[in-house]
Amino acid sequence: MQEFIELANSLADIAGEIARKYYRQPFDVVRKDDDSPVTIADRAIEEAMRALIEEQRPMDGILGEEFGTKDGQSGYTWVLDPVDGTKSFIMGRPTFGTLIALCKDDVPVLGVIDQPILKERWVGANGQTTFNGKIVKTRPCKNLGDAVMASTTPDMFKGTSAVYEKFDGGRRWAWGGDCYSYALLSNGHVDLVLEAALSPYDFAALVPIVEGAGGKMRDWDDQILTIKSDGRVLAVGDPALWDQAAAKLV
Repeated sequence: MQEFIELANSLADIAGEIARKYYRQPFDVVRKDDDSPVTIADRAIEEAMRALIEEQRPMDGILGEEFGTKDGQSGYTWVLDPVDGTKSFIMGRPTFGTLIALCKDDVPVLGVIDQPILKERWVGANGQTTFNGKIVKTRPCKNLGDAVMASTTPDMFKGTSAVYEKFDGGRRWAWGGDCYSYALLSNGHVDLVLEAALSPYDFAALVPIVEGAGGKMRDWDDQILTIKSDGRVLAVGDPALWDQAAAKLV
């Protein structure tokens, strides 16, 4: 695993250099078919990361947000989101991140969240999570009524009867943050993140980070997340919160 961790850190280093080059600078924004924005930074970062993986691990698969899937032959797949939180990046807000995951037989075993502007990096692997090289843990929170809760946007819950409203009517919810909410959960500042309609590159890197810090992250049916999961995810810092939160999703 150490070899993979070293490569993942190198990928994050390359991504950060490119992100800092474009951050708060003028650049064009293009709308994809789903109307989500993409920038030159998204594409340049993913191209650079793919090139390094191809150089060092040519037998591995790659799944990236911008350039799709390359099938592998090793059983390992790298899952890349060059800029998770592109809207924040466009706004010049430092709550975006580069997400790097390594999956073994479709299950995430290594995850990186890199915030290159604040120079913050979370790495989850081998059952532990580090923040800038130091081991971090989630905080205790056994009562859902005391939990700090987050999601990226209420729009992702369309078609799910605004399920977040079942959690105290949504009054205690913090919106925005993308991957950064999961990073803060791992550091013990957020207790629960609930999301829907995610793609594998949105969540694969987050699983080893959350669980390595002592939390629990699964799909809404309490099944282990894989790159084939349906994109409905729940993460809790204290596993004691799981049953209380999951009961709201029925």
